[in-house]
Formats: sequence, structure tokens, C-alpha cells
Amino acid sequence: MLPAAAVLYFPWEVKSGAVQEGASVRTFGRLVSYQPEESRATLSAQHASKEHHVVVRTSFVEPFNPIVGAQYVVLGEKENTDGDDVMVRARVLNCVDGVNIALLQKAINEQRSFFMERDCKQDNAAQSADAT
Repeated sequence: MLPAAAVLYFPWEVKSGAVQEGASVRTFGRLVSYQPEESRATLSAQHASKEHHVVVRTSFVEPFNPIVGAQYVVLGEKENTDGDDVMVRARVLNCVDGVNIALLQKAINEQRSFFMERDCKQDNAAQSADAT
């Protein structure tokens, strides 16, 4: 099952445990390495002066033409691995090089704020309807 259209997690959220194992996840990052013999790629993103890495299992999207250093968006399921690594089993892996990442992060935060506000208003309207 795919996540709702608006759900996009930051790489540091995927790594922190905000997403449960087996859950669908969308995230992004710069491709820093690709090991075709292991069907494994590593995406990286910078946040709060720290580099966050997400390992991507690429077996479902191969063959693909990796461009090391380019920005990618991945859609897949989160898997926990041995140790501290978090892995996303990719169903879709798209190169989105040229995307302004700072602007993307701002848009994600604005969209989250909008959805939270909308959900709060809907909850208040439902409670008002129940009270009458």
C-alpha cells in the first residue's frame, strides 16, 4: 500500500524512527554511492550541520543509470537492518537533479502545517456537530 500523496519524510526522520518498519515512505537525498553487485545505494542529506544517510535497496528498480552526486526521490518500504542502518526497499527511484532542496524542505513544512490546521478545524467541526 502506498502512502498518502502528501506524505514525504525527511531523511533524518526516516533514520530517527519516525517511520515504522514495513511502512511506506517517500524521502530524498543526494546519491553518494551505488554498489550494483549488492543492489545498494546510499542517499545523503544535510540537516543541522549533520550528514544523514539512508541506504536504499535497488533490486526492484534495476537496471537504472545512477548519477553519483545527483538528487533522488525514493518511494518504498522501510526496513531495519542489523546494526544502526535504516534501509528503504525502493519501488520507485527518480533522479530529480536541479530541485532546490531548501525550497523543497520549506514546501514540505508548509504543507504539513496546512494539513495539521485543516485536520484541527475538521476535528473541531465534528465535535461541534456531536454536541448539538
